[in-house]
Amino acid sequence: MKFARTFTALRMAVAASVVLGIIAGSAHAQEKKPVRVGFSIAQTGPLSGAGKSGLLALQIWRDDVNGRGGLLGRPVELIVYDDQSNAATVPGIYSKLLDVDKVDLLIGPYSSNLTAPVMPMVKQRNLLLIGNFALDANARLRHDKYFSSLPSASADQWAAPFFDLAKQLQGKAVALLAADAEFAQTLAGGARNEAKKRGMQLVYDQTYPPATVDFSSMLRALRVKQPDAIFVAGYPSDSAAIVRAVKEIGVGDSVKLFGGGMVGLQNAPVMQSLGSTLNGVVNYHTWVPEKSLEFPGVSSFLARYQARAKDANVDALGYYLPPFNYAIGQMLEQAVTATKSLDHKLLAKYLHDNAINTIVGTVRFNEMGEWSQSRMIYIQFRALADKNLDQFRGPGKQVVVAPAAHKTGDIVPFAAARK
Repeated sequence: MKFARTFTALRMAVAASVVLGIIAGSAHAQEKKPVRVGFSIAQTGPLSGAGKSGLLALQIWRDDVNGRGGLLGRPVELIVYDDQSNAATVPGIYSKLLDVDKVDLLIGPYSSNLTAPVMPMVKQRNLLLIGNFALDANARLRHDKYFSSLPSASADQWAAPFFDLAKQLQGKAVALLAADAEFAQTLAGGARNEAKKRGMQLVYDQTYPPATVDFSSMLRALRVKQPDAIFVAGYPSDSAAIVRAVKEIGVGDSVKLFGGGMVGLQNAPVMQSLGSTLNGVVNYHTWVPEKSLEFPGVSSFLARYQARAKDANVDALGYYLPPFNYAIGQMLEQAVTATKSLDHKLLAKYLHDNAINTIVGTVRFNEMGEWSQSRMIYIQFRALADKNLDQFRGPGKQVVVAPAAHKTGDIVPFAAARK
């Protein structure tokens, strides 16, 4: 009997020690300091359509990486602020991220306009920054720890496929409309360079204030010049306004190619709102549901994103920013895992020296931190109906017409595609 009591007591002691061990282990895991990833992204203002969808993508990555054990055995925490689509808010936000929040890793704010103000601070402090769709953000500063998520190496390379298409259509005269803002002016410079390289004449070159809502006078002045191609560089509100103005006023019979660098025409609410008005427009994009862009993992990511999009009240399709924001997380994860470090110098060296596998394909960076091979695509909207979001979920409505490596259809002249 004494032996039985001793054995029972021993079993209880062992069980208690196991329970205490589990509790201690759990507490220890919870006490691990998280890896803090800091950034701003537009949740309000004109850039919020893409910004909110990009944030959801990064939250999905955070959940995925934490499900794999985090980074360096530590959970990942996102420290996020709404920059309100306002470049003036950015320096203060990033100072707070660094000096108050003490983040370990940085992602840039969404868009070229908002990235420009943070670049001097990042270079001065010698920090790693993954840029979030910022065009030529490092062209002047040449910071060796900057890396871009944008699939274009320069403004010239972004614009080049559009002007290749213009030449295919025997275009000789070009008109240019560009907002007076960082992104649009940078891209407009690339457009001018590419037109000149091809011996095309710039017959109309107009800069407009970003808040412009009435483009009727510009379109009428443009029509007089009888261009063969019209390249537009603008942000969401002005892009949509220009497309609507084209429907009302027209661009003239001479125009064979219309579109270019209009931000916003990639977003589901804008596409659904414009519907058939988009037919014939040839605009840049980053990903669409065409077979040539079926990179490993992107379809499964989008399925998960779309399942959460409604509750999150964000872009229902998520084709534009989300896959590339998830890829930002993959870039950080692979660099940290490979180097077993959060040291920005080591992480930058790894990103410079190695190919990164992402859901938007394999990425290599050049010495400027841009993609070593540009992969900006141009799509042509075809046979769209009004008020039908589901039509954009499959192939054939956003046909990839350039570059050749990802082409899924031939270019159709603007007027013919409008019929």
